[in-house]
Amino acid sequence: MTRGILIAGNESSLTAAIEAEVAKRVERFALALIANRLPGSAGPATGSFPGGESRIPLVWNPGSPVSARTLIIAAENRLEHIDEAIVVCAPPSVRRAAAELAPEDIEIMVNDHIKGWFYLVKELSAVFRTRRAGSLALVFSGAGPGGSRDDTADILGPAALAAFRAFTQSVLAAAVHEPYLTMGFSSSEAGAEAAFAAFVIKQLDGGDRRNNGKQRRFGRLNLLGPLFSR
Repeated sequence: MTRGILIAGNESSLTAAIEAEVAKRVERFALALIANRLPGSAGPATGSFPGGESRIPLVWNPGSPVSARTLIIAAENRLEHIDEAIVVCAPPSVRRAAAELAPEDIEIMVNDHIKGWFYLVKELSAVFRTRRAGSLALVFSGAGPGGSRDDTADILGPAALAAFRAFTQSVLAAAVHEPYLTMGFSSSEAGAEAAFAAFVIKQLDGGDRRNNGKQRRFGRLNLLGPLFSR
């Protein structure tokens, strides 16, 4: 039986790296991308999404709880079942002074990059609990898109990332009582998306229940290779 894998996230180099690793393992997988609706915002360089014909694109409006449920149903219909769900948080950068933020900017960031994860993880957790099986991976990078010293500070992106980090910790804390595997993955290494993605997918390949509720931090130290810790 082939693995049914759903990837959800915004267009970013990290999401593309996750997709590349998944495409090596399964013939078909589902991908739901968050459209960048913020005018003038900048996200990490995306590169090319390598899934090709293996990718099943699905429509998702993150700010809608109905859309979250519809997304899960669509993924199950196309994949037959969802065995693994990988949610990738890499919010775009909005470099504006606080006084220059438009109300629409704030609303879009909150709806798409904060509320959306609550709705989606709720629906995925319900499916996995009912099946008493499945793997949920919460993935984020703290490296950010960077910027020069003279750039205006990014106010909204780090706030959304901090919300996802806190949300991940809460979900992991509750995971010990659930019949499915939940893991968190983080990285602070800029430019190491491919290696980070490879580690994430390798951990999911193992499906080790002893990792349930654990947060894995990816890092590299000199030439000693990747280091991983809770």
